[in-house]
Amino acid sequence: MSRLLKFLAYFLGVILLIAIATITTVDRSPIAEQDFYRETFNRLSTTPWQGSEGEIWLAGWAKANVTPPKPVDLVGYAPRGPYEFVQDSSFVKAITLSNGKTRIAWLNFELLIVHPALAEAVEAGIKKIGLPTDQVIFTATHTHSGLGGYMPGPVGELAFGGFDQKMVDLLVDKSVLALQKAVASEDSASMSFRKTKAADFVSNRFVKDGPYDPFVRQVIFTKKDGKKAVFFTYSAHATCLSSKFMGLSGDYPKYLTQKMEERDYDFALFAAGTVGSHRPQSRGNTPEKVEEYAAALDSVIWLRMTNFASNKIPRILHSRCDISLREPHLRISDGLRIRPWVFNYLVGDTNAHLDITQVGRILFIASSGELSGVFYEEWEKLADQHGLKLIVTVFNGGYIGYITPDELYDEHFHEVREMNWYGPGNGSYFDQLIRTIITKAGK
Repeated sequence: MSRLLKFLAYFLGVILLIAIATITTVDRSPIAEQDFYRETFNRLSTTPWQGSEGEIWLAGWAKANVTPPKPVDLVGYAPRGPYEFVQDSSFVKAITLSNGKTRIAWLNFELLIVHPALAEAVEAGIKKIGLPTDQVIFTATHTHSGLGGYMPGPVGELAFGGFDQKMVDLLVDKSVLALQKAVASEDSASMSFRKTKAADFVSNRFVKDGPYDPFVRQVIFTKKDGKKAVFFTYSAHATCLSSKFMGLSGDYPKYLTQKMEERDYDFALFAAGTVGSHRPQSRGNTPEKVEEYAAALDSVIWLRMTNFASNKIPRILHSRCDISLREPHLRISDGLRIRPWVFNYLVGDTNAHLDITQVGRILFIASSGELSGVFYEEWEKLADQHGLKLIVTVFNGGYIGYITPDELYDEHFHEVREMNWYGPGNGSYFDQLIRTIITKAGK
């Protein structure tokens, strides 16, 4: 009996030591009182916006096929292994915009996210060839049936297809190629903004009858020869296809861009908008039903335009705000979380930042946090007061989990429990950051 008691005491002692080493409590101290909060706002106020005003808009666009020669793991939902067939080829797309003095570029992937490791590799590839670009803004369609193989670390290996250098090299090479082709195709162009309400195709996926962002926002580039490209966003998650679907696919954004190119555009680029807490209102999860959803959404985009504005002043301003954060808060209960060293080991670099781009009177903000669209209405009202059109995208080459309203933090939703990585207060933190950027741009 005494041996058994000693063994149990030793065993429980080891368990206790492991728990102390790996688990700590949730920090609920007010976020606005934290040093990191003040550091970020100070950085935002003191970092200059660079750019210029030219005499003309020059726009170009191109894409490159990144479908690998052999199947790789699908990324989205849960680990599913390699895709069994190619439903849709996967592409990287680029749009470049210049005023003759400053050039920016949007680089878009039909992937779940743009991991910091992939963004770093692509930026190195661009620098290596000396491509003349002042700012590159990463975006993704957020398809949950896309390619894996570009996420290092234990979590990447476990759930996101691991890290395959050949896959990364392919993505880098094709990204550089798409950008080169886009720059080479640049010609004088006009630019306009269009906004359409498509409320029947998206909803709040956690709060019944809760608020959501219902708008499709488009920036349209028209070259002097009449060819058109569109950069557009929507807040519905690209999760129409079943989690059991084993084909490589771009989900509804793929079919929606195809429909738009069949109708009026020579080139369409879909960037995931504020997809946090937003789901698509699709009537089925087969490829045929997803295509029907995309076709119906396309019809609404064309028939129900609610706002239009030209963008004639060829001024480009751009900046980057690196974001300091609270310690990681990957929770295991309402009041307990794993310690930061465990999180950092599992997840690695998150590259938290905001990319800020003002093009004439259109303000683009690209976030590393997967922002919830419930914030958008108030942001847009503020932008309107300053005479700005606002477009917010996510997956900008960093990833810090979900950014949701603070009042939901203790709800047992996936987005605020497993995926709200940096603790209570992040909703108001990002809300204030974006409001500050809008106000600064308006001046």
